[in-house]
Amino acid sequence: MATSDAKENELEEPSPGVAKKDRSGVIKAALIGLGVVALMGMNAGITWMLTRSNVHPSAPTPAPAAGAESPQGDEAASEEAPTGEGVNLPAYYKFDPPFIVNFQAQDSLRFLQVTVEVVSKDPAVIKAIETHMPVIRNNLVMLFSNQDFNTISSRVGKERIRAQVLAEIQKILREKINKPGVDEVYFTSFVMQ
Repeated sequence: MATSDAKENELEEPSPGVAKKDRSGVIKAALIGLGVVALMGMNAGITWMLTRSNVHPSAPTPAPAAGAESPQGDEAASEEAPTGEGVNLPAYYKFDPPFIVNFQAQDSLRFLQVTVEVVSKDPAVIKAIETHMPVIRNNLVMLFSNQDFNTISSRVGKERIRAQVLAEIQKILREKINKPGVDEVYFTSFVMQ
C-alpha cells in the first residue's frame, strides 16, 4: 500500500523538468504567433506597395468642384498646396508593364526591356495617356523593335532613342488631344540581352 501512495504522490507533483517543458512550449507558441503576425504585416505592406496607382505621389490631385465642401471641412482646405494662379506640380506616369521587344542583331536574336516614365505638368495629359495607351504602346513597341543593338548600346544611342520616344508620344497626343502634353521621357530601366 505504501508503494501505491508513493505513486499517487508522484503523479500529483510534477517534476521540475516537466514544468520547464510546459513553459518552453508556451514560449515557442508565443514566438510562432509573433512571427505569423509579423509576416502578415509584411504581406499587407508589400500588397499595398504593389497595388498603388501608377501616378506618383507628386501628381496633383484634382481640386473639388466650385462650391463643394471638402469632407474634412475648412481645416483641410487651409493645409493644401500653395494657392496661386498657375501652380502646376509635375505628374509622373510609369508605363506598366515594361516594354519587352526582340530585335535582330548580327545573326542572333536580342531582347530589350525598357521601363518608361513620362512627366507632364498637366494632369489631363496623364488621363489622355491612360486613355490612348494602346496606341502609344503599339507605336513604342514598333520603335523599340526597330533599333540596332550596337546603336543603343552606347549612351548617345540611348539618348537618341529617348528623344524618339518623346517625339512619338508627343505626336500621338497632338493627334488625340491637340497638344504635346509630355515634357520629358525617362528610362528608369534599360536592359539588353
